[in-house]
Amino acid sequence: MSLESTLARISAIEAALTPPQPSTGGVGAPASTGSSATSSSPQASSVSSPASSTSFSRLLNQAPFASPTGLGSSTASTAALSAVAIAHTQVGQAEFPPGSNESPRIAEYRSAVKGAVVGPWCADFASWCAAQAGIPLGESGEGFQSVGALWEWAERSGRAIPASEGSPAPGDLIVWGSEHVGIIESVEPDGTIHTIEGNSADEVAQRTYGPGASGATGYVRLG
Repeated sequence: MSLESTLARISAIEAALTPPQPSTGGVGAPASTGSSATSSSPQASSVSSPASSTSFSRLLNQAPFASPTGLGSSTASTAALSAVAIAHTQVGQAEFPPGSNESPRIAEYRSAVKGAVVGPWCADFASWCAAQAGIPLGESGEGFQSVGALWEWAERSGRAIPASEGSPAPGDLIVWGSEHVGIIESVEPDGTIHTIEGNSADEVAQRTYGPGASGATGYVRLG
C-alpha cells in the first residue's frame, strides 16, 4: 500500500466513523469483569491522550515516532504502519455501557472477524485495524476473536516471532499468551515499547512497557 493510498484510507475512515464516545473510566482505569487486558500486562502505563482525528501525515512527524526504530523504520511495511495510524484514530473508544464488551464502535471491530460474538475484543480490534490497512489476518482474511488462534496462525504462516528470539518493530502485533493482543506503535532505542491495545481497561488505550518488562509471548509481523 502506497503512502498516498494510506493517507486516502485514513481520511476515509475518519470521515466515515462517528465521533468517539466519551470514556467513563479514562485511560488506565481498572478493568471491569469481562475485560481481557490488564491482568496480562501488569507493567503497562498509559501514555498520551485520545487522538481520534490525528492524520497519518502528522503521526509521521510526532514523538515517539521520530526515534530510529519508530514509525519510519525500514523494518515495518507501509501497510503495517497504516494499521498503526488507523489504530491511533481509535484511542479512547470505550465500552458502553462499561464492562459490557460492547458499543457501536466495538460492533464495527467485530465486523472484521467471521462469526464473532460479543465478548473480549482485543483481537477483534487488531483484526479490524489490519483489515482496514489492507492486510487482513488469517488464511482467508477471516480475522480472529481468539488470541490463541491468532498466534497459531502466525506460527503456521511464518509471521510469529517469539519474544526470546527476536525484537519487535512498529506495526507488529504484540501477543500475551492466549489472553491479549495489541499493536506496537513504536519502539525506542532502549527497548521501551509503546502500544495501542483494544480492550485495555475496557477501551482502546495507549500503553508503555519498559525495556524487557512487557512479559509478551512474542510478536506477529504484518505486511
